Amino acid sequence: MNGPALVTRSDLALTPDPRRVIVKLFMPGEDAVLVDRRTHALVDRIADLSDEQADGQLRQTLTRFGRRHRDLEYTFRQHYEIVRHRVARADTLSPAGRLLVGAYFTHEYAVEGAALCNPSIVEHPDQSALDAGQLRVAISLRQIGEGHLSSVGFASAVVGPATRLAVTDRSGPLVVGRLTTANHRRDLLAAGMTDEGGDNEISAGVLDTLPASFDEAALERAIGRLPSALHSRVAAQGTLEQLRRTNAASYATAFPADSQLHQRVLWPNTPDESNGMEDARFIRFRDAAAEPVYQATYTGYDGRDIATRMVSSTDLRRFTMTPMRGPGARNKGIALFPRTVGGRHLALSRTDGETIGLITLDGKSRWSLPVPLRGPSRGWDLIQVGNCGSPIETDAGWLVLTHGVGAMRQYAIGALLLDLHQPELVIGELVDPLLAPDETERDGYVPNVVYSCGGLVHDGVLWLPYGAGDVRVGFATIALAALLAAMAPTATPAVA
Repeated sequence: MNGPALVTRSDLALTPDPRRVIVKLFMPGEDAVLVDRRTHALVDRIADLSDEQADGQLRQTLTRFGRRHRDLEYTFRQHYEIVRHRVARADTLSPAGRLLVGAYFTHEYAVEGAALCNPSIVEHPDQSALDAGQLRVAISLRQIGEGHLSSVGFASAVVGPATRLAVTDRSGPLVVGRLTTANHRRDLLAAGMTDEGGDNEISAGVLDTLPASFDEAALERAIGRLPSALHSRVAAQGTLEQLRRTNAASYATAFPADSQLHQRVLWPNTPDESNGMEDARFIRFRDAAAEPVYQATYTGYDGRDIATRMVSSTDLRRFTMTPMRGPGARNKGIALFPRTVGGRHLALSRTDGETIGLITLDGKSRWSLPVPLRGPSRGWDLIQVGNCGSPIETDAGWLVLTHGVGAMRQYAIGALLLDLHQPELVIGELVDPLLAPDETERDGYVPNVVYSCGGLVHDGVLWLPYGAGDVRVGFATIALAALLAAMAPTATPAVA
């Protein structure tokens, strides 16, 4: 086995912390009729409190919970506004009474209450105050709470020199980003309408008058300019609603400038994310024509279907979320290349569910059907093969960390090497797993799993954060030169 000779596991691990909580809207009841009846009754009971009682109850609540959250009164005001239409005596409520109404419609949610897993690692935007040989890194985390609801969290750490690792303390109140004005892209909207069968003369009439970048108001103006002959068509209203709905799948969220990276939580904001944001794979994309930008792919889940999505940020403080479009973006496990190759934007995929492949972004912002790279072929990966994050550029080629699923649904991590200029060619691979669950990693939220969403090379060392048992995050280091030397050469593309 290659693993024991190549991999060194760190003693340090990140475990789920139930103290990491956010605040969410709480509506008592379990169905629409019951919610309505109980909500009105609750508001009436709060309104019956005297001003003195309301003030006292609010002070107690803020004293108990205020230090655990940023600007809790702001949240109470927001939640009051949401339920205000149910408050028959809104004009008679004192300011404290209104905040108290908001407090009763708020609850805490432990974002890591169930598990912490599937990390990726990337260079941190802040590289100040470091010693020689050190690199500050940002670690993205899949955090899972009650109801198996996933969100994206972060940690910061310093790696190096050599194999030293120090993770920054993750304490302090968490903050969920606030929605902000998004600059939408005409090409993505057009690609979405094509994917969803809405490419017709009505949508074309709107798209033709939109600028390359636009906001919601510009979309409404373009809809208003649609000729009456098109407005009157039977399909017009359905197509226009589809345009609005497809456009709303993109959004932007921002965090306070004084928040720390480990305090930020990317929380679901669209219907196709409503049951979770899973497995973010972050890279720092570098292009000679522009400043580096952080990008990640992730999976949105609505409780039934999955949606492949992308996040972009220049500073890991303001994020833009957009859908990924095209036949190559129709399954989980997409991972972007950190730069263009021969002018092409590339990504790894697993479109058929079991084969790792290569997809290309076309001129219409749609991802192509994949070129197969490697399918199930050995005992440890006979169920499926996928990526464990984005390709890592080395002098020898693109290093791809893979995952394979074998008997008893055991996940293990392997490696491929792709040609630096023609990534369609597999030029090397590990025959055996690089990392498989050991006896301390077998048990967890999902047993017998080690899985990563991305590694990083610093000073000749491959840093590999990985989820163990889908419940905690471990760290491993591998000497890059030794890993490359252990890979068996592959003369031809390894197509399944």
